[in-house]
Amino acid sequence: MPEKTVEVFDLQGKATGKVNLPQVFSTPIRPDVIKRAVLAIQSNRIQPQGRDPMAGKRTTAESRGTGMGIARIPRIKGGSGRAAFAPSTVGGRQPHPPKAEKKIVKNIPKKEARLALTSAIAATAQKDIVAKRGHKIENIIQIPLIIDDAIENLTRAKDIESVFEFLGINNDITRVRDSRNVRAGKGKLRGRKMKQAVGPLIVVCDSVNLVTAANNIPGVQVTNVLNLNTEMLAPGTHPGRLTVWTNGAIEQLNTLYGENA
Repeated sequence: MPEKTVEVFDLQGKATGKVNLPQVFSTPIRPDVIKRAVLAIQSNRIQPQGRDPMAGKRTTAESRGTGMGIARIPRIKGGSGRAAFAPSTVGGRQPHPPKAEKKIVKNIPKKEARLALTSAIAATAQKDIVAKRGHKIENIIQIPLIIDDAIENLTRAKDIESVFEFLGINNDITRVRDSRNVRAGKGKLRGRKMKQAVGPLIVVCDSVNLVTAANNIPGVQVTNVLNLNTEMLAPGTHPGRLTVWTNGAIEQLNTLYGENA
């Protein structure tokens, strides 16, 4: 398959050159494999939980049997007749409690995980898939969007937003801001009060300042190309996240996911 050539833009949104897209962008899109890989990543964050095997059983309760005109439910000794031990009683055991030894981590073969990652990378270059995911891309000058490495030197959120305006990404940032809302349910009490959409991902070669600055823009995430995983590129198992690649990151993709990698 012939290599596809795309333009590289500077921080003002002007084309400064062209680059050949790495072969990884030609990988077939496999939503089924991507979903398996994302669920496997998410399962590693689940904390195992269980119950004390003796919970609700530390009692003298025994059933009095039949012939007394009362239910055969276990009752504590001593004449009070109070029921205990059984699942339907106050302070009784649970009928089917969660067990700490339950296997909750989903494993996935290495080759399948790699296919999922390369497929998720390829999906970021498909305009229809990115739009289907809900991103506002009407004003974006190019998909996939490749920008000069100079963006890695930015240290203020204001400067990043200015670059986004030149590149046509501001509509998507507005979408994320408008989606920000108070979560329904008890999650509000558990450290996740707010809920919002997922915004653009910036993939860089080497940057610390940019990560700190981008944290102040809702929905934006910055990652090193070496730390890419399927969940970043396909949040919620849905491929096609709006992704901004630096020129250096694109060059490294050839080394990481080329034919000889």
